[in-house]
Amino acid sequence: MTISFTASRLANHLSCKPYLRSVEALYSYNRRLDCLAKAGRLDDARRLFDELPHRDEVSWNTLISAYASAGLYDDALLLFRSNPQLYSSTVPWSSLISGFSRSGRTVDAFHIFHRMLFVGLRPDPYSLGAYIRACSNLPSLITGEVAHSLAIKSSLNADSFVAAALVAMYSNCGQATAATFVFDSVPMECRSNRVLWTSLIMARAHDGDHLRAMELFRLMRYEGFAPNQFTLPIVLTACAADLALDFGRQIHALATHTGLYTSQFVQSSLVNLYAKCSDLAAAKMVLALAEHDDTVSWNSLIVRCSRAALHDDALSLFSEMHRRCIGMDEFSFPSALNSLAAADDLGNGLALHCLVEKTGFGNRQHVGNALVDMYSKCGQPVVAYKLFDTLPSRNVVGWTALYNGYSRHVSDESALRLYCRMRAIGVHPDEYIISSVLSSCADLTLLELGRQVHAVAILLGLVSFRSASNSLITMYAKSGCAHAACEVFNSMIHRDAITWTAMIVGYAQNGRGRDSLVLFNQMVRSGATPDYVTFIGLLFACSHAGMVDVGRAHFDSMEPLYGVAPGPEHYACMVDLLCRGGRVSEGAALLFSGAGAAMADATVWKSLLAGSRVHRDVHVAEWAAGELLRLDPGDATAYVMLSNVYSAAGRWTDVARVRGVMRARGVTKEPGCSWVEDCGRVHVFHVDDRGHPMAAEIYEKVTEMLEEAEAAGYMVDTRWSLQYAAEEEREWGLAHHSEKLAVAFGLLCGPKEKPIRVYKNLRICGDCHTAIKFVAKVYEREIVLRDSNCFHHFSGGNCSCFDYW
Repeated sequence: MTISFTASRLANHLSCKPYLRSVEALYSYNRRLDCLAKAGRLDDARRLFDELPHRDEVSWNTLISAYASAGLYDDALLLFRSNPQLYSSTVPWSSLISGFSRSGRTVDAFHIFHRMLFVGLRPDPYSLGAYIRACSNLPSLITGEVAHSLAIKSSLNADSFVAAALVAMYSNCGQATAATFVFDSVPMECRSNRVLWTSLIMARAHDGDHLRAMELFRLMRYEGFAPNQFTLPIVLTACAADLALDFGRQIHALATHTGLYTSQFVQSSLVNLYAKCSDLAAAKMVLALAEHDDTVSWNSLIVRCSRAALHDDALSLFSEMHRRCIGMDEFSFPSALNSLAAADDLGNGLALHCLVEKTGFGNRQHVGNALVDMYSKCGQPVVAYKLFDTLPSRNVVGWTALYNGYSRHVSDESALRLYCRMRAIGVHPDEYIISSVLSSCADLTLLELGRQVHAVAILLGLVSFRSASNSLITMYAKSGCAHAACEVFNSMIHRDAITWTAMIVGYAQNGRGRDSLVLFNQMVRSGATPDYVTFIGLLFACSHAGMVDVGRAHFDSMEPLYGVAPGPEHYACMVDLLCRGGRVSEGAALLFSGAGAAMADATVWKSLLAGSRVHRDVHVAEWAAGELLRLDPGDATAYVMLSNVYSAAGRWTDVARVRGVMRARGVTKEPGCSWVEDCGRVHVFHVDDRGHPMAAEIYEKVTEMLEEAEAAGYMVDTRWSLQYAAEEEREWGLAHHSEKLAVAFGLLCGPKEKPIRVYKNLRICGDCHTAIKFVAKVYEREIVLRDSNCFHHFSGGNCSCFDYW
């Protein structure tokens, strides 16, 4: 029986030998075909495929997959359609869906998947996973949820490959919670797919939950799963975003231990981590030890050096990158250009511009924007404008750079024309240019335009940005609308030191010094730290509210309590504060020795000179004027204010002597002028000005309002007349000061329901200050006048400022 069984097996073996030989040959051919395909020799693979005497499903699938992997999707599809017998297998369908998805041809991937379902095939994990990854490309949450439903219906939702695709899809759609739900629904024994873990970590990182991403990585390691070269960069990016340097160093050690350190993705992520965490020495070390020069790594380090204001380091790295012929891309140039702009290095900026044009990146938008910014900051706004006009596409970033250049180096008026042009062609502003435009409106006191910009900011949702709201507060405060500034301040949810300071200064400028003090106390209680500028506003508020002792206490507390060393501006405020309180000699003593003497600059001496002028202290005035002229002999302020002191004291010979010295030295005084905005036009007036078309009506109105003011108790103070003449002539000269002409025009043309807003380039004289108080009372009008020092809100016979006349 044993012998017969053996003979039977031998007979069968001999009869099947030709078939076995053909199977072995086909297997050998398929292996050769697979090797050629993986080597990228598709032409040789196709020739071998065409020469095969017999082809099985493996042969067809191998070549179709090779075409799809090489990006020859149409050839793969044509080959697939040439053999309808392949329609019954999901393998070629999966290859096609995956290939079209990778190439971004998502609609074609959808069509192929739907065709597969139409011919009656049930999806397997690979075809369904490929289809879900195609959904991630859109990203379309509705389509992805339909695919998720199909996975549940097909009982494939627990498969690790399908689950990884679902997690990635929900991650791309910003649905980190849904991604976590999918991950949790996969049984523990099926979570061995590293792609699944990596997808969930990426979902949390993309959602901004960097701490959770790091915790998931720790859990992945606890479960015994090893990361790959794609997992570590995601975790390192999360560490960089959360500034988790210690955890990042542990990842660095893990990468070295597992051999993943050689991956360019890992090295680039490490450079980014150390650079973002300000450990530039470690970042440079990683870059130096890298086996391959990676452009992304170099760019990351250059960007971080530029943003950390280490411009010399950034430029040195860029030069080294260029010297070593590391392939630069469009992200290599902007940071170097920003560093040159910060250093005001126009010469090297021109050289770098030549390199940009030589490498062909000049037409890239963010490179062009960086060039515009460089020329603007280097004082070449016209060149920046010409370059900007040649850019193939212009966005709000370029407009902002150009605007700031014109605002800084040309004029705010020219900059505002650029903004109007930008709006006219339909470019929407962002929070940065809105802040710049509001700053220009504040400097030019263009309240109506500022209100229009505020409306645009509300419409575009930009008031939620702190920088825009801070600029709004400053604009309204500098335009004399402290109540509007306060409304913006109260509407802000998050405030920083700049916000509090802007409001404190705004209250101080508008004569609400006590409100400044209350706000300062609230600022300290809120935990915000006052800075150098905060104390300038606070001391200014105390000065203009006449609170000498309170101001002195805050001045003395600056360095001990808040670590802010007093500077020249603070000493100027203190001198002004003491002089306003009638303590001129104490103000002079503050500058006589110690820190005050070291801090005494031109601003400080001007404050002392102004105080001595008010209190007719000729001796202190002469001393302050002498120190001021020693610092700047060409400053007209010293001559004019000393002349005012002499004229107030009736020392006309000294007045003539000072004016003679001015003429001999060629020093000219800035002419005083006042202006009023009416119906979008600005009307400018000078002393005794008769050039206005309505001059006759204005002068008649001046006579009328002064007569009404005198009837209410106003008396002309001829001490403010700077000419030696008869009393009547001196009164006539005071009557036609520019601010009185501007107020008269406002009474004639301004709507009665709105305040009269007058702006003056110099300080208002004491006589005009008194006269306008009576005019506001007689005509029952609110008059807001801003001079070179502060705002004066006249109403009901009072002024918001502490009378210092």
